[in-house]
Amino acid sequence: MGSGILGVGQSGIAAAQAGLVTTGHNIANASTPGYTRQVVVQTSAGSQDTGFGFIGKGTQVSDVKRVFSEFLNTQVMTSQSSKYQLDTYYAQISRINNQFADSTSGLSPVLQDFFKGVQDMAANPSSTAARQTALSSAETLAARFQGLSNQLKEVEASVRGQIGNSVDTINVYTKQIAKLNDAIEKAQGQSDGRPSNDLLDQRDYAISELSKEIKTTVVKQGNTYNVFIGNGQPVVVGTKTYDLVSTTSAADPSRTAVGYVSNGEVIELADSHLNGGKLGGLLEFRSKALDLAQNSLGRIATGLAMTFNAQHALGQDQTGALGGSFFKVGAPDVRAGVGNTGNAVVGATVTDANALTTSDYRLQYTGGNYVVTRLSDNAVRYTNAAFPAGAVDGINFNIASGTIAAGDEYVIKPTANAAGGFGVTINDVSKIAAAAPIRTTAPLTNTGTGTISAGTVNGPPPTNANLQQPVTITFTSATTFNVTGTGTGNPVGVAYTPGGNITYNGWTVQLSGAPANGDTFTIGPNTNGTGDNRNALLLAAQQTANTLGNGTASYQGAYAQLVSQVGNKTREVEVTGKAESKFLAQAVAQQQAESGVNLDEEAANLMRYQQAYQAAAKVMQTAGELFDLLLTMGN
Repeated sequence: MGSGILGVGQSGIAAAQAGLVTTGHNIANASTPGYTRQVVVQTSAGSQDTGFGFIGKGTQVSDVKRVFSEFLNTQVMTSQSSKYQLDTYYAQISRINNQFADSTSGLSPVLQDFFKGVQDMAANPSSTAARQTALSSAETLAARFQGLSNQLKEVEASVRGQIGNSVDTINVYTKQIAKLNDAIEKAQGQSDGRPSNDLLDQRDYAISELSKEIKTTVVKQGNTYNVFIGNGQPVVVGTKTYDLVSTTSAADPSRTAVGYVSNGEVIELADSHLNGGKLGGLLEFRSKALDLAQNSLGRIATGLAMTFNAQHALGQDQTGALGGSFFKVGAPDVRAGVGNTGNAVVGATVTDANALTTSDYRLQYTGGNYVVTRLSDNAVRYTNAAFPAGAVDGINFNIASGTIAAGDEYVIKPTANAAGGFGVTINDVSKIAAAAPIRTTAPLTNTGTGTISAGTVNGPPPTNANLQQPVTITFTSATTFNVTGTGTGNPVGVAYTPGGNITYNGWTVQLSGAPANGDTFTIGPNTNGTGDNRNALLLAAQQTANTLGNGTASYQGAYAQLVSQVGNKTREVEVTGKAESKFLAQAVAQQQAESGVNLDEEAANLMRYQQAYQAAAKVMQTAGELFDLLLTMGN
């Protein structure tokens, strides 16, 4: 009987001691990241038949288990992955939003200053000071384009580095998870399948940290976790890992891509297959915001350079020469695919700024056809057995040399480098073509009331070779006239329509009033036209002309659209990120309420197990006293 009491007391002390140790373990790890609260599971040690009934044999500790909810843990991981993607996206897009939207460092103020300089020059075209102001403001505009482009390139370089860091971090966690899979299998194999709680915590914590880098999915296989990322790429299968690598994009060698190593080969993964977490945020920002910003800024630079140059070429500078290029711009970037087997050198030129989009393009030779795909919406813009000869969205393609082989592809970025290469090509104020290259006159000897307009030069350039050759319009009657001079043919007996256009040698004039028989009008070179501002006025009018987006936007309007797109996306990501942060906080709170260590609760448990220990010790003390009593009675 004493032995039974002693055994019961011993079992109680052992159980209380296990409770005290487990509670102490909880308290010690209350601040340990990833730690899950543990509890002692006690069961009855059973009873034995004494003939008059069953007497209990005490207690036993059947398990020490984690208070863990797989459902709540999955909720936390999912929300965590979304939050880190949004936070990363927001951190990056905020940088370019601040650059573009700033009222002093953005493009808007220098655009306005440039056209103000052109307008001031138009008001006083012979003034060297006014011309210098216009030229200086153009140089400031060029510097701003280059500065904004360089800032975007810095962001791109930063994103490239962060992608590499994230890939390295993912590989570290996958290897850690694989090692823990192995350790857990061994530990539980040596303990008859009982869980190794602390190893399980370490593995769950590693998976949780992995979900901050990329969307993570876990599939249980016995005691092992198989881990998949993104859209289902396995990175941990048992104790085997599959590394990710930062690699050069096969289609665009200038771009960093994420590759998946399988059987010693690197398989490039599409950005859209790697969603969630920091890496997903970086890739989404690059493809949806950074590329758009670079291309949009480049489109404005290209449009401004091409349209301003076109009008400038229709004017005359102070030396009497026709206007040359005023601005220069970075050429389209064409990248041959890494796997190309042909030796063709493909080029591209922008021929119509108005038709330009903000997208990149892919040119492929596949199935016997040349295929041009607009990458922003994956729209096929051209497919034919013949190489694209005409313009596609304002871009002309050409093969400079070599031959394209089947399967070859090229990525064309029409405007990505345009802003970085934007500059002013003239450095002499006398070379600014503020004047028109033609002048119209009517002699005082005319007897009729006919008048002739100042005339305009027909665009686009190049101008007619006979543009500045003298031409005379002579009325042979009040209703007919002849045209004489150097040019293509000399029309005779032309019917006179008051106010109607007369076009010849690349210019257009209008005659009004009632000319008399024998009256003449002359169109010739604009000699000594230093005070002429006709072309300067047309240059200034470019500010408000809708020359971009198929006639829907001016330079300023296109930039405002870019600022609005970036700003709206920044706000959208910020608001969504804040909402996701609240969801994550709620999920973590629910998880911690279930699995976290509550120090108040553990303090109560400590007292409970201490009292249980003392009570069990008292039982053992009683058993000892009874045993001593028996010994005394025997004497």
